[in-house]
Formats: sequence, structure tokens, C-alpha cells
Amino acid sequence: MDLLKSLFKGDKVIWVVFLMLCLISIIEVFSAASTLTYKSGNYWAPISQHCTYIMLGAGVVLLVHNMPCKLFRLIPVLTLPTAIVLLIVAMFFVEKVNAAGRWIPIFGIQFQPSELGKMAVITSTALILSMMQGENEAHPKAFKYILWIIGIICALIAPENFSTAGMLFGVTVLMMYIGRVPLKQLGKMIGLIALTIGLAGAALFVTPNEVLDDIPGLHRAVTWKNRLAEFGNGVEVAPEDYDINKNAQVAHANIAIATSHIIGKMPGNSVERDFLSQAFSDFIYAIIIEELGLLGGAFVAFLYIILLLRAGRIAGQCDKKYLSLMVMGLALLLVSQAMLNMMVAVGLFPVTGQPLPLISKGGTSTLINCAYIGIILSVSRYVEKKKQQEALMASMQTATDGNSIPLSSISAEQSEDEYEELDTHNN
Repeated sequence: MDLLKSLFKGDKVIWVVFLMLCLISIIEVFSAASTLTYKSGNYWAPISQHCTYIMLGAGVVLLVHNMPCKLFRLIPVLTLPTAIVLLIVAMFFVEKVNAAGRWIPIFGIQFQPSELGKMAVITSTALILSMMQGENEAHPKAFKYILWIIGIICALIAPENFSTAGMLFGVTVLMMYIGRVPLKQLGKMIGLIALTIGLAGAALFVTPNEVLDDIPGLHRAVTWKNRLAEFGNGVEVAPEDYDINKNAQVAHANIAIATSHIIGKMPGNSVERDFLSQAFSDFIYAIIIEELGLLGGAFVAFLYIILLLRAGRIAGQCDKKYLSLMVMGLALLLVSQAMLNMMVAVGLFPVTGQPLPLISKGGTSTLINCAYIGIILSVSRYVEKKKQQEALMASMQTATDGNSIPLSSISAEQSEDEYEELDTHNN
């Protein structure tokens, strides 16, 4: 029991959510990777690779959640310039896969720079907002600095993965709202962006595909156009008249959900996994519903909601603005991506390339998402130790004649250093 406590420190609910998501991931990826098994000719290869990344990710969680929280201030300093360089390399100097340059081969591993870019934006936004807080709201210049960062990163991500850029921008806007950026600035920006998107969307649909293909940076514009057109087509087609081959991914995802019922077909009994090209990644939620039923699908969504609520609780109890904003931003990023993946699977959003965090088969995304969980757990560990320290000092004050040092005289920096020393001693 003591060994488990020494290993799994921090918020126990988040640990349970993380382990449950990993368990569901192993079961469902093993079931959904039938096409990979067939192509590789090796029954165990896909799941062995996935389990390796899951175990490495668990190691990342254990490592990061034991790190002192003050080291997290280095994350934006290290990741921002690195992400910019790698995104430029992926855009211009790497062979594209499926018309998109999203991966860089590093020592035989397909590294996805956009994942590092997401971490850089979230942590940089949290750092800027924490350093530029006034009495009632954030300094107006904080908004400008954040826009420069999000503008550069999103401009590099958008040509290859527009949905990731849009989601990242949305999460950053939520962080700025939480970080008390003046509503006037946010309102003007949102209005301008809405107008720009409307005009760009109109131009996209009136421009011939041949012209779009020749515009630099818009090599995926035809794909975006087709997906939006298919999603926006409000004409209801009778099942017997539906052309499954024309839009196979959406059709087979719908079939998987329609045949699931309440309890599903049970793990390993999916039929549509053999027809969905991304059953183990972008459309794994449809396979989860097919095998685990509507109850299983609701349970997975519930796990992400619990993750967001617990992260919000940790952020609310944390006395460090940077840590608080970072935890909230990382949780919003994970849950937003999960909700986007689920909405695509059930037909509530156009098809995108967003995997289901901590469940879909992946390499870079799995490891970095595990780092997010480790950061959140580390901050929760700091909050718990701080509360224990304050309770101990309060009891000491009560037991003395009033000669003890008041809590108010201890600076935040001193208390954090004492926490780190206390934690090291306990370990």
C-alpha cells in the first residue's frame, strides 16, 4: 500500500481516469486495428507497438508528476522555438503523407510537431497571463503578445491540419477569458475572425478546385471544401439510396453506431472496424460505441468530463497563477479534442483528423498527452502538500502563546521551496 502511495501521488481521481482511459485504449485499439494486422501480416505487431507507447506514456506520467512545479516555467521557453523550427521543417522539407506534412521521422519514430506546438502555445499563454495580471484584469499588452504566439503557430499548423489550428485557437481564447483579458479586446477579435471566416468560406466555395490546387499553402483546400459540403448537405437520403462508397468513413461510422444498441456487441466483436480506414484512430469512438454500446460511449465521455472538473478544482485551489492557468489550459485542450473526435464520429461535426486523446493509437500524441496528465498531477500534488503545510502551521499557531510566525509573513516562494524540501524528505 505504501508503495502504491509513493508511486501514484497527486489527485487520485485523475489517476483513476487516466488508468481507465489507458485500459479502454488497449482493449479497443486491439480490436480496431484489424486492417493494420492484415497489412503487416503480424497479428500482434499493432497492439504490441501501441502497448509500448502506453507503457512509455505511463512512465512519462510518473516522471513528470514527480517534478518540482517551478521547473514548468521552462516549458514555454524550450518548446516554443523548437516547435516553430520543427513545424517549418514539416511544412517544407518532409515528404507529405495523404497530402499533409504532419510528421517528421526522427530515429525511426514519426514525430508530430503540431503536438509540441500545442504544448508551447498553452504554456506560453499561461505564462504571459500570469506575469501580466493587474488588479481587475490582465494588462492589454498580454493580448497582443498571445496573439503573436498563437498567430505564428497556427499559421504553421493550419495548412496541414486546419482543425488542430482552429481547436488550439479556441482553447487559447478560453484561456484568455479565464485569465481576465479585457472583454472588449476579445469581442473585437472574435467579431473580426467570424467575418474573416465567413468571407474565406464564401471564397472557398466559389473558387474552382483547379485554382485552389495552384494556390501556395492551400493544397488541402479542396479536401476542406468537400468535407464542409458533405456535412452541410441537409438533404436526407433514404438508407436504400445512400451511396456508402462515396463517403465510406461517415457511412460505416453511422452503421457502427446504429447497430450498437444499449450494451453493444462486446469487445472484439466489431464488424465496421474492417471497413473504417481510421477505426483505430480518428473513428475509434464509433468502434467503442459499437462494441460497448451507448452506455460505454457515455462512460468514455463521462471520464473526460470528470478530468475537466477535477482539473478545474485543482486550478481553483492553486495559489500560483501560472500553474493554475496551465492546468486549466491543458485540461481544456484534452477535453476539447476528445469532444471534437466524438462529434465527428456521431456526425455532429465535419470529418477532421483529431484522434481521441489517450485512447486512439498514436505515438507522439500519446506521449505528450501523458505529459499533460503528469503536469496536472504534479500541480495537484503541490496543492495537496500546500494544504497539509497550512493545516500544520495553523495547528502550531493555535497550540502556542501567539509567538509563532504568522502565515501571512511567509512568501509564496518560500512556501513552495519548503514544499519541495518536504516532498523530497518524504520520498
